[in-house]
Amino acid sequence: MKKVYGSAAEALDGILFDGMFIAAGGFGLCGIPELLLEAIKQAGTKDLTFASNNAGVDDFGIGILLQTRQVKKMISSYVGENAEFMRQYLSGELELEFNPQGTLAERMRAGGCGIPGFYTKTGVGTVIAEGKEVKNFDGQDYILERALVADLSIIKAWKADDTGNLIFRKTARNFNPPAAMCGKICVAEVEEIVPQGSLDPDLIHLPGIFVHRIVQGTHEKRIEQRTTRKKESV
Repeated sequence: MKKVYGSAAEALDGILFDGMFIAAGGFGLCGIPELLLEAIKQAGTKDLTFASNNAGVDDFGIGILLQTRQVKKMISSYVGENAEFMRQYLSGELELEFNPQGTLAERMRAGGCGIPGFYTKTGVGTVIAEGKEVKNFDGQDYILERALVADLSIIKAWKADDTGNLIFRKTARNFNPPAAMCGKICVAEVEEIVPQGSLDPDLIHLPGIFVHRIVQGTHEKRIEQRTTRKKESV
């Protein structure tokens, strides 16, 4: 099975359709599948639902699709760094389903493992629990959260071999593996593709069985919050 493609657009060819549900990796500005998001923007695919920890910033990450009004709904944990995200939500232009970060990650992972739902204490007694089944275990209430299964997963990894085995770097590992698992099709962009057999099996974070297509590219390294101090005078 051919998994390596020449560009992000080629890797998404024949997959995209209006109204689809996409799970996207990334945490803050780390591990964002920026090449695939740009390819979706250029394709003009619209009415999209995204499950992602956040939407990047206004001009990076999913934020570029918010600018072009290609996103209908976000399933997210955090919106604080994206002014356009907040504006569209507050004006009623964008649907938003808030999820605690751990709950969102587990909903993705459960979808990839064939688990239809799970109970968690997180969100009990808050608006997160509204409309959800509550069950008592050992004297404490838990709410039922349903697994997420996406039409497509788009993720970013550090290294891959040509069979799709992936290694992530640091914070980029937070949401990319569970996002990859829950997609019916997973497309990964990576910084480097290495020959089969050159990755230490004990260091592989996501096995290639979850990955259907791979594209190598050059990625931008952004800093989300730059904090500095004034140089002290001598």
